[in-house]
Amino acid sequence: MPSNKTLVRSSEREFHCQFPSQITPPPTTMSATGNSRKRPPAAATPSPQLKHQAAMEEEELDEDVFLEETLLQYEEEESQRRSVAERLAKWNRPPLSPSYVSQSRNIGHSVCCHVHGFEPYFYISCPPGMGPDDISRFHQILEGRMREANRNSKVPKFVRRIELVQRRSIMYYQQQSSQPFLKIVVALPTMVASCRGILDRGVQIDGLGIKSFMTYESNVLFALRFMVDCNIVGGNWIEVPLGKYKKTTKNLCYSQLEFDCLFSDLISHAAEGEFSKMAPFRILSFDIECAGRKGHFPEPTHDPVIQVANLVTLQGDDQPFVRNVMTLKSCSPIVGVDVMSFDTEKEVLLAWRDLIREVDPDIIIGYNICKFDLPYLIQRAEVLGIAEFPLLGRIRNSRVRIKDTTFSSRYSNKGGTMLMNDVAVSILLNLYASKPSSFSSDYMMKNLVGTTVKLNGPNYLVWSQSIKIFLGAQRKLSHITKAPSLRQTKVMKIATPSPFSTPPTFDQFAMAIMGGRRGRALDSGREKCAHCGRTNHPLDKCWKKFGKPAWAQRKKTATAPAPALLTSELPKVQISQAEYDRLMKFEAGQMSTPSDPHASTSDGVGFIRQYGTRESKEVTVEGRVQFDLIQVMQRDYKLSSYSLNSVSAHFLNEQKEDVHHSIISDLQNGNAETRRRLAVYCLKDAYLPQRLLDKLMFVYNYVEMARVTGVPISFLLSKGQSIKVLSQLLRKAKQKNLVIPNVKQAGSEQGTYEGATVLEARAGFYEKPIATLDFASLYPSIMMAYNLCYCTLVSPEDARKLNLPPECVNKTPSGETFVKSNLQKGLLPEILEELLAARKRAKADLKEARDPLEKAVLDGRQLALKISANSVYGFTGATVGQLPCLEISSSVTSYGRQMIEHTKKLVEDKFTVGGGYEHNAEVIYGDTDSVMVQFGVSSVEEAMNLGREAADYISGTFIKPMKLEFEKVYYPYLLISKKRYAGLYWTNPKKFDKMDTKGIETVRRDNCLLVKNLVTECLNKLLIDKDIPGAVQYVKNSISDLLMNRMDLSLLVITKGLTKTGDDYEVKAAHVELAERMRKRDAATAPNVGDRVPYVIIKAAKGAKAYERSEDPIYVLENNIPIDPHYYLENQISKPLLRIFEPILKNASKELLQGSHTRSISISTPSNSGIMKFAKKQLTCIGCKALISNSDHTLCSHCKGREAELYCKSVANVAELEELFGRLWTQCQECQGSLHQDVLCTSRDCPIFYRRKKAQKDMAEAKVQLDRWSF
Repeated sequence: MPSNKTLVRSSEREFHCQFPSQITPPPTTMSATGNSRKRPPAAATPSPQLKHQAAMEEEELDEDVFLEETLLQYEEEESQRRSVAERLAKWNRPPLSPSYVSQSRNIGHSVCCHVHGFEPYFYISCPPGMGPDDISRFHQILEGRMREANRNSKVPKFVRRIELVQRRSIMYYQQQSSQPFLKIVVALPTMVASCRGILDRGVQIDGLGIKSFMTYESNVLFALRFMVDCNIVGGNWIEVPLGKYKKTTKNLCYSQLEFDCLFSDLISHAAEGEFSKMAPFRILSFDIECAGRKGHFPEPTHDPVIQVANLVTLQGDDQPFVRNVMTLKSCSPIVGVDVMSFDTEKEVLLAWRDLIREVDPDIIIGYNICKFDLPYLIQRAEVLGIAEFPLLGRIRNSRVRIKDTTFSSRYSNKGGTMLMNDVAVSILLNLYASKPSSFSSDYMMKNLVGTTVKLNGPNYLVWSQSIKIFLGAQRKLSHITKAPSLRQTKVMKIATPSPFSTPPTFDQFAMAIMGGRRGRALDSGREKCAHCGRTNHPLDKCWKKFGKPAWAQRKKTATAPAPALLTSELPKVQISQAEYDRLMKFEAGQMSTPSDPHASTSDGVGFIRQYGTRESKEVTVEGRVQFDLIQVMQRDYKLSSYSLNSVSAHFLNEQKEDVHHSIISDLQNGNAETRRRLAVYCLKDAYLPQRLLDKLMFVYNYVEMARVTGVPISFLLSKGQSIKVLSQLLRKAKQKNLVIPNVKQAGSEQGTYEGATVLEARAGFYEKPIATLDFASLYPSIMMAYNLCYCTLVSPEDARKLNLPPECVNKTPSGETFVKSNLQKGLLPEILEELLAARKRAKADLKEARDPLEKAVLDGRQLALKISANSVYGFTGATVGQLPCLEISSSVTSYGRQMIEHTKKLVEDKFTVGGGYEHNAEVIYGDTDSVMVQFGVSSVEEAMNLGREAADYISGTFIKPMKLEFEKVYYPYLLISKKRYAGLYWTNPKKFDKMDTKGIETVRRDNCLLVKNLVTECLNKLLIDKDIPGAVQYVKNSISDLLMNRMDLSLLVITKGLTKTGDDYEVKAAHVELAERMRKRDAATAPNVGDRVPYVIIKAAKGAKAYERSEDPIYVLENNIPIDPHYYLENQISKPLLRIFEPILKNASKELLQGSHTRSISISTPSNSGIMKFAKKQLTCIGCKALISNSDHTLCSHCKGREAELYCKSVANVAELEELFGRLWTQCQECQGSLHQDVLCTSRDCPIFYRRKKAQKDMAEAKVQLDRWSF
């Protein structure tokens, strides 16, 4: 590297401000790895010229800007940790040398750069005629309002300045090049939101009255604002030229090199050539073990941390350079591992804190560390009074911050709570009705996604008599967020204090029911009516004075109804745009009622889709990325189980010993050898996440995604998809002097749009090759071809005014108008062109690359570019996103539908017998961006040739860059229905690549392993062996084995997670009820919250519910409890099998599920349940099983002559079972890493566990039989 440069690594996290600089917004701390390491952060806003006059701000900042306050200064007891520090010192970073500046970038030094001079700002439109004097007065007014809203702040000036600039809004095509905007610069990033709120509500301006302003780019996170303006992207290299930086006078970080510079002096290098290389990140993978009390899952308030295992690896290296384990009490040595034993838990925690300081990791990984390990360590330190422990970040005195978060995943589309017509209307109008009377009248309902609704006014009963008065009492609804569907996430039970003043009927309550449990309704608490003395209605709607409404007159009874279903904690809801628009029209007086008779389904009932919520935690360690593998797995992969054992088996083909938390305390309280056993287990739990990180190329892929999209790596882990597109849009808009508005969704007439076309599937089993024609980047290519963008969209009003010539505009099939690129090139098409061109270059470089690390980087880059291009369309269609534009998304899908239909027509018109081809082509299925064609030929090679010809011919009819490509042939091909198919995937005519399946549920959480094995084997026989009779016979044999009790129990185990206690579940579930029963049997070994509960369904009395028939598989094995084979046949395997075989067999149900193979059933006899509790046991003959007297012991009189034969059989049976058990035992020992220790593994996700337990039981029973021989 040239000697006049210092290179630093762009921040994966925003590193937070704490700078004693005069400028009020504190400067940003960018931590980066010196000539090869770390990254820049969120920036701040001071001016270095006034640096020595500064007063450090002490405001609470949001997550984007952490103001370093000296939280607490602690004196450390050096003598207590001197020996530990000496052992840890060998893992320090390479020392600095005088030639540091000119050294190469990959040394691995840590660098912290404090960046000054960057200020938070946003824009508003400048009112016409506003001059410099008006701006000055406006500045004073806004400063006063800000000071009033932030009375506790010590900031000397809230609004730094207001500048008049020339910009243009990104929304809609505009002929003028720019317009006047006001750039408002504030003191602190947190003040942007405060100022935006003031401007939204309105400001008094002389001559204009109270005027509210639309703000632009006021919702951009400060870290992202800084990175966009400085042209910095996540994971890139930054240069600070010689003479442009100065060493800090006071070290605020633990980095080896720390200096100050101006934000304007930073030089960001694009990730190309030498600068595309990855920094040698230090990655710490760790795991902890806790000693819980008997019968309890470990709790940080009571149970100590007894071991911490650590592995530290340099990115790109195969093996870790640090392997250690810190144990409470002595521990026997482990080969290749530094074992560090301590007498107290406090010493263990402080040693781990010191390890973090000395090793200085860039990335901290583990499995479930954000939800369990890190919070547990922090809480234990708090319990033990170790105030200095949470100082784990790179910024001095910055504490680890933990915040509760939730992750939602949608359940079945068909599930949910049923509501009567106009569900959105009823929920909006009844939010107030379900609040307890103890709440204040300005109760803030924050569960409407994306907004806060302030509810005032009467309750449900008032609305039931006068819907318009109820609406009039509400705050205006124009700010309510629109969304594609109505959703409900949570319901709870209340019992309100007041009975009904007037009994409503069930019909009135039907629309108020949102799910929940029984309670009493609320009285309104309004002023008493002078006519009837009641409070449940508006004073001008008294029934006594004005008469009953029609609905009340129809009812003859006045008896109180059953208690109504209400909710105390209101559900999260999102209102569709169509429903929203009806409310708006009703509010404006354009409709007499908000009801829409066509809003419900055909049976008059609408659905609320329910979302499951997974609670998690967001952990912030300043200067270090927390990369929790379980969160990444849940986001990026669809698996049946996300336990570390299951994930490792799936991706690494290896498992680990699973030591149940109930026996960890016993191992800890044993001796040095038992603690060594526990340490090996803990080390394996730290090693597997590192293996997964390397195997799945997470670091390469996430760094490249950060480089492509321009966001910090931490954003990729903690935020959604839209932030990535917003970052790219902000960068492109900045180049064009465009600004992005904070859009308030004011609905259009059409609230939703039609999605992609899925051609009707011609279900069947195709034994001739099926060619697949795929559109290359369909949606991105449509947006580029037709110039679809925010800034090229012509509003209906402008379309009439501008009178644009037809050759300059594109009229989309959905009816929208966009200008062509010859008038104005759209930003989104430009972004997409750059992304796809960059991907093409990356793929070309990948072919030429020879270095494995370079290939990994390039492959991650091309994948990130592909994902980024495909996510642009979704950004425009996300109605609760940053910048939704349904005009763009509906236009894209309408063009897509048009292209699919166009392709189908051309294929079937051209490739015909009349056109000179051997067969007529037939399109059997089309799905979003691909079309499946049967050309009628018998060989894969012929189908490939025709597929290429069809792709080239049809591509010539499209506007560039839209292109149809031939990629693969399916042969044979099983088409079940839309989005459900399976086939052998061919890209080479000589050999198929793989079996490809879509939508066939081989693995589901609510399916047992038998379903997966059965479906997989059937597909193998049908597609690979092409043996339909063999597949049918295999199914029959499996069903027969199930009914005859010959099926391995491990194949029948269903596993579900216990996420809360039994009382918290709304309905009874099989695994929850089983956990309660197991707790009554033995609380010490029963499942706790957080465990996965395996169960099987057993035979029970007729009519028993499934939750009453769930049982622990081990309990079933030990007590010979019969399973219920019909449950598995009817509820587990029949539907997947019929989906596969119905396109093949004429009467699949009769063929597979009826017949001789279903007539024989064997049921095992339980040993100690039911009537067997009262049965008297008697010996039977070993030969013929006839009853014998206790004195005979072995054989009856008829078998006396067969002693030798029967004895040899008994010996052979024992030997066979001993061999089976020995094989399984050895397999488990190999998994645990030692052939010299007992197996403690209790992984009930592992099929070997149940086979080993059954073999052990069978072997013990066989030995009892053998012992009966009295030789």
